[in-house]
Amino acid sequence: MKAGGMKKSKVLIYTILSGITTGIGAFFGAVLGIISTQFIGLCIAFAAGAMLYIVSVELIPESKKVYKGRFASLGNILGFILGIISTQF
Repeated sequence: MKAGGMKKSKVLIYTILSGITTGIGAFFGAVLGIISTQFIGLCIAFAAGAMLYIVSVELIPESKKVYKGRFASLGNILGFILGIISTQF
């Protein structure tokens, strides 16, 4: 945001506001997580699906624009594979 020309004070305020909402979400997650482990699994699955959507729709096409060629695609595939492997241990 700063590189886009926004004032330092606005950048700081937006950063604090996003941090507050993260804290509130973590609080509600901890409170609701007491309900059951199945509910926690459902929330994590929803968050993982949202992240995959963001990566697929925003990050992959943008990386292909910035880094023309196959290197960006290979990096994304390698990242997915490493992510899957890391969750198995």
